[in-house]
Amino acid sequence: MAGTTVGADDYALARVPEHARYSWWSVATQRFGQISALSQFLLGATLGFGMSFWTAFWALTLGAVILELVAILIGVIGAREGLQTSVVARWTGFGQAGSSLIGLAIGISLIGWFGIQSAVSAAGLSQLIGVLPTWGWSLVFGLAVTLVVLRGFHSMAWVAYVTVPAFLVLVGWSIISELSDHSLSSLVNAAPPGPHLSLLAGTTLVAGGFIVGAVITPDMTRYNRTVGDVVKQTVLGITLGEYVIGLVGVLLAHAVGSANVITIVTSSVGWVGTLVIILGTIKINDWNLYSSGLGVVNFIGTVFGRHVNRAVVTLVVGLLGSVLAAVGILDKFTEFLTVLGVAFPPIAGIMVAEYFVVKRWRPELEATRSEGTLPATAPTWVPATIIIWIGAALIGKYVAWGLPSINSLVVGFAAYVVAGKLGLIRGVGTSRTMDSERTEISTVVQPGRI
Repeated sequence: MAGTTVGADDYALARVPEHARYSWWSVATQRFGQISALSQFLLGATLGFGMSFWTAFWALTLGAVILELVAILIGVIGAREGLQTSVVARWTGFGQAGSSLIGLAIGISLIGWFGIQSAVSAAGLSQLIGVLPTWGWSLVFGLAVTLVVLRGFHSMAWVAYVTVPAFLVLVGWSIISELSDHSLSSLVNAAPPGPHLSLLAGTTLVAGGFIVGAVITPDMTRYNRTVGDVVKQTVLGITLGEYVIGLVGVLLAHAVGSANVITIVTSSVGWVGTLVIILGTIKINDWNLYSSGLGVVNFIGTVFGRHVNRAVVTLVVGLLGSVLAAVGILDKFTEFLTVLGVAFPPIAGIMVAEYFVVKRWRPELEATRSEGTLPATAPTWVPATIIIWIGAALIGKYVAWGLPSINSLVVGFAAYVVAGKLGLIRGVGTSRTMDSERTEISTVVQPGRI
């Protein structure tokens, strides 16, 4: 069924019109919120445990540059076309059937991480304030995030305005007490307390840690107004996220001589520690659920020919993730999610190659952009793309040299360009785009847009 309000369906299968877009600062706040999570402290501490401060600084810099290049290029596609990742994939190399596979992969992967984040937060809340067992907090936390995401981008933006600065203030309060007992210069110049970690390995950790988030950037940038906004928000959000949180994690590792610094960040007594856990998770977990819902909506639309409401899908997926977190099944799911994550980098490489270099289907997108509709048809399958996708993912999985996620992304890009130049990128079959997808879902303007 088609959504009746922007807040409910959020243009899940349609272009986001100009009137429904946001300022770059609003989107940047959410991008920064995705990266400035508790897991980023752990990443920084892992680097600091095996690296000097300045080596860790360069690992964070190189990793951030890689992530920014990927996020900007694929983010520009989202901003220009106003389409979420799995939908725009229909005309950026994958075809209708291929895009359904992308939607399914995104849906499974991110609902898994949604559940895992909920479980981690629940364990902390249970330990800090009790009242409910861990499984009870898993349900409460998961359902609370689900309620936020039901209202869509507008609601998530306002949550980010509150949670991001509050998280930074509370975390700052927690770590200043630890770092105040040490000389900053001595921490910067200290030798790493743990086994040596190379610059290449550190850069791999940084780039690989957020590569899935970079690949699904169109889910967010479709709400940007200009290409310049995409560049500004990406550079600001990713750079600050990597440096502010990552480098503090490095200093903490040097200060305590351990990579396990999360306990320091969350060790404040009473409500401070509780809020750090809640705020640190909600501002990334809402995007896990949001993008998962978008992927599932596209999968159902392409496979079953039905336009289901994004909010309904979000509710179902959120309930599922919360229940899985509560019963502990996700403890055995992490390895599968890690393997699935290998499939994401080549998606970005292929989409960028098609949109900016090969341009086999870009004219169809451009012809309908000004009308705010979608092309009437899309190729059903693009066999060469599927072969390239699988091959690049296998290289990322089994080739140990270099940066695995970047290897697979570059191979996907290069192989698609070569195949395009050789005339091998051809669609097999034609699928008609549903009328409900080609028509703007709603013209309602949400209040309070900035």
